[in-house]
Amino acid sequence: MKFKSILLSGAALAVLGAPAFAACPAVTVADMKGLTSDYPEQFELAEFEEKGTCKLAFAENPSIADLNKKILGNKDLPALAERLPAEPLVVAPYDKVGHYGGVITGISKGTESGTSDLLSVRHVNFVRYSDDLQTVVPNVAKGWSWNDDFTVLTINLREGHKWSDGEPFTAEDVAFWYNDMILNPDVYEKTPGRWLFAGKPVKVEATDPTTVTFTFPVPTPGILNRFAVDYGQPFQPKHFLSQFMPKYNPKAEDVAKEYGFESAKAAVDFYYGGSDWKDVPSPLLKDGDKAARIGRAVVPTLESHIVVEESSEGRKLVANPYFHMVDTAGNQLPYIPEISEIYIGDKEVQNLKIMNGDVVWKQQAIFLEDFPLLKENEAKGNYTVSFAPTFGENVFFSFNRTHKDPVLAEIFNDIRFEKAMSIALNRDEINEIVYLGQGKPMQGVPAEPKTVSFVTDDVMNANIAYDIDGAKALLAEMGLKDSDGDGTLERPDGKPLVIRMIYSTQGVPVKMMELVRDYWSAAGVRVDLKEVTSDEYRAAGNNNDLDLTTWKYDGTSGPAISQDVTAFIPPFGDYFNPGTGFGWAAWKETGGKEGVEPSADIKQLWDLSEKFLQVEMGSDESNKLGAEIVKIHVDNLLKIGTVGDIVAPFMFRNDLKNVKPIKAKSYDFYWTYPYRPQQWFMEQ
Repeated sequence: MKFKSILLSGAALAVLGAPAFAACPAVTVADMKGLTSDYPEQFELAEFEEKGTCKLAFAENPSIADLNKKILGNKDLPALAERLPAEPLVVAPYDKVGHYGGVITGISKGTESGTSDLLSVRHVNFVRYSDDLQTVVPNVAKGWSWNDDFTVLTINLREGHKWSDGEPFTAEDVAFWYNDMILNPDVYEKTPGRWLFAGKPVKVEATDPTTVTFTFPVPTPGILNRFAVDYGQPFQPKHFLSQFMPKYNPKAEDVAKEYGFESAKAAVDFYYGGSDWKDVPSPLLKDGDKAARIGRAVVPTLESHIVVEESSEGRKLVANPYFHMVDTAGNQLPYIPEISEIYIGDKEVQNLKIMNGDVVWKQQAIFLEDFPLLKENEAKGNYTVSFAPTFGENVFFSFNRTHKDPVLAEIFNDIRFEKAMSIALNRDEINEIVYLGQGKPMQGVPAEPKTVSFVTDDVMNANIAYDIDGAKALLAEMGLKDSDGDGTLERPDGKPLVIRMIYSTQGVPVKMMELVRDYWSAAGVRVDLKEVTSDEYRAAGNNNDLDLTTWKYDGTSGPAISQDVTAFIPPFGDYFNPGTGFGWAAWKETGGKEGVEPSADIKQLWDLSEKFLQVEMGSDESNKLGAEIVKIHVDNLLKIGTVGDIVAPFMFRNDLKNVKPIKAKSYDFYWTYPYRPQQWFMEQ
């Protein structure tokens, strides 16, 4: 029997009792039009169409084909329906459905310095935190599930999702990232500790094109938080990188040499750089000629924007034509198709660019000391500068306990010295001068007090009362004297006690450094102050070449420590925010063959921290372990804190729309990532 195919109108369908599908409602957060979403401010496509009783039609940026031509190596674009996933993420804009056009102009200090707030504008990961900073919501992943004991995490991807070059993105790209990049000794000589669990690797398997499982050697309930806030993206384009791997391509060496590389390994290094971090110089800056010969300038991405130009002065990006998000009217995001990032190392020049109206968005490295000047010039620059609460902004000073100079190492390991340096700080004055009285004097603790319940007032107030005479008495008790009367104490070997304080304005306010220099000098410890770039600071810190490290106490909010205890254990930091105790870390890593053996309480931190990761955040056991860890830190004054619970400024130009006041200015939630910058648009 044959049947004729017929099309029924909405009215006819209604008569027949079937639902009539009209155009979908242009839902916004300001007006949800009676709809509720399973996750805040976004829908899955099927969910949206079912709740709206509609069929969503899709539209694209009319300039997308021209933008695509700027992406070196990309082919001509197929129709939008072939570029979007079969299951795109539907985003409800904050205030209104936007329109295409404009450029997000931003400022960084350099190609690897102060770039993370702009990186966060284009960032994606499996999941993210909603702007309430409490709810984890889907992003690249469509969904996820756990087994009962938090040892197996299943991630469900979006059918039909594609890389920025149009090739399919599948679970194989996730397995490839871990098995062929993270565990590959040609890429990482030593597997990064952050991707080991109780010292063991996770088993990552692609069970079908849209399903990947992570099987952990121990319970790991906090790992979803890592995917929600972390810069590291747990997927790499297998189709692109595997062409340079003999495991996948028998002619990998020949292909690499054909493209001008010495070896296949050099090709992988060229494109991946041995890092999940996205602000490393792109191949365009590394070797533009070679990139042009190869025909692909940057590794394909899932992010909203793709680097198309880079020099020592800045980088430019254009919209990803295969991006997986649409708005509730069906428009493919992002609305703003271009990002222009310029590098400015000098803070005064940065402020001038903002005041001249040249900057559309800036969060990172704007300090309260800048606020009065920026506020005064709001009208002139047509921008708004506002305050936001902060997490992890308490600036610390951490003396190098395993210093290469044994005399300084002995001094820095004497708790009397640490206490003297702590009580020599006039935190009330720091709060007034640097933070305009907006903060709270506070000791340095490795868990942001506003996000956990195990940090007590006694801990936060330990050794913070200003007492310059008490500081001098402690130093004298150590046997440190000013024999020649020049105002500077002498070390036990007779040399003047001089501390080199190297700092970067990306991490700390200049005025605070000057105040601390004067406080400690008044106690008899001379401080030589030197400002450097963040790259220089990090290189010296990670080489154990600094007398002390100073930065913001980031990486310590609840979501951060639930999945990464870097701040808890030696060296109490990562590459981007180095701590102290590198010798202690070496001792642990080599089983005592190298480095410096720490005291018994420092040794406890490794065991306590491992247990902390294996229990659910906020549970009684988690709080008990957290309190023990914090007590060891504060008893030893591993990081001397200054002022916490502060607010900090951020700014945006007034023609940037769909901007919502941010709940917190925090690297720990990856700056702008929770606030959905893909739905920003420029008023025209």
